[in-house]
Amino acid sequence: MLKRFLHKDLPIYPLISFRIGFGLLMLFGLVRTLAQGWVNELYIKPKFFFSFYGFSWLPRFGETGIYTVYSILILAAICIAIGFYYKLASVSFFLGFTYLELFDATNYLNHYYLVCLFSFLLIFIPANRAYSVDVHLNRVKPMSSIPAWCIYIVMAQIAIVYTYAGLAKLHPEWLLHGMPLKIWLAERENWPVLGWLFSQSWTANIFSIFGCVYDLFIFWFLIQPRTRKWAYVFVLVFHLLTWSLFNIGLFPLIMIVSNIIFFSPAWHQKLLGRIGNPPKPAKHIPRFPKWLWVYLVIQICLPIRFLLYPSQILWAEEGYRFSWRVMLVEKSGLAQFTVKVGDRPAFQVQNSDFLSPFQEKQMAIQPDFILQYAHFLGDEYQGDQSVPVQVFVQSNVAINGRVSQALIDPKQDLMDIEDDFTTKKWIIRHPNL
Repeated sequence: MLKRFLHKDLPIYPLISFRIGFGLLMLFGLVRTLAQGWVNELYIKPKFFFSFYGFSWLPRFGETGIYTVYSILILAAICIAIGFYYKLASVSFFLGFTYLELFDATNYLNHYYLVCLFSFLLIFIPANRAYSVDVHLNRVKPMSSIPAWCIYIVMAQIAIVYTYAGLAKLHPEWLLHGMPLKIWLAERENWPVLGWLFSQSWTANIFSIFGCVYDLFIFWFLIQPRTRKWAYVFVLVFHLLTWSLFNIGLFPLIMIVSNIIFFSPAWHQKLLGRIGNPPKPAKHIPRFPKWLWVYLVIQICLPIRFLLYPSQILWAEEGYRFSWRVMLVEKSGLAQFTVKVGDRPAFQVQNSDFLSPFQEKQMAIQPDFILQYAHFLGDEYQGDQSVPVQVFVQSNVAINGRVSQALIDPKQDLMDIEDDFTTKKWIIRHPNL
């Protein structure tokens, strides 16, 4: 039964719309990043880059290399959109974008991670078999229908994102206290028309409940033909509102564009009919790759790995990344490092000597970044000397409007600690979470 479900014939049109929309949106995002000068700020100016666990070996290109990667990504996004050398373009985009994501972990955002996953899936699904330059040049055979799994795998990825985002919002901070929306909405009280609403104390709680319900149930309304149209109206309203209210990058636009895959093949056929003729009634049957089960298991298990840790996830952030915890916390912090080299007097480090303001902000609130930076400082000040080096940090963090609290034990020599997947006992628990 499952085999028949995954391999039943479906018209190819929804997949084509997804490919075109994804390629064009990525092109917009890449050009926007270049135009804003963010490439130089994020990848070239800093003297030190933070790594994801297990990726400290990653080579960091210089200015020429980074702009070369961006040029390849722009070309790949165009080729994905028009379906020209699609397979090569998909592989190039996935590798290039993932490389940039691994370049500096302080740049991590949920929607960048989602882009990596979407581009990875595009490598293995035949999204260029209609309305593509590849078909026009006879580089590939056209297909009018595809096995259902090619579309369902994208839908499943979207379902995972929404479901875990909703489950994460069942936390008391979000659902009961309306945090951090109370902080963010209060900053919008000068908005015309809606400003008075954002200044009300109850507004954040209403928005929080609605956001949780939306994430938990929107997928189920999108897959039902009777509710799909109105569900997509909610998609537009919800994501355009969050995009205008909060600084969350392209995530709302990515969800708006990707969710069109839920519309009926007839709807997509009508949409695509404006740019060309429909494909001939021929089909090719790519089999469901068994390794995709492993992919899905990883996607399902990765967001719940925080259950393996006894720590407070919003505070210690163990198991926080790659878990679709969107807009759940507002943190600010200050980390002052003291270095003691041998018998010489201890001295304080000026973080701006090594980090950009953005890096310093992110480092100060995330324990694994604090540890990475401490080891960097230890190596930097030890140099070729054989004398012992000690690094301590006075780290205070304010979470969701609370008074700042110590995050790291200030008496702990961070050079004695190696990061791993076990719980970080050197993190001080927050008394009010």
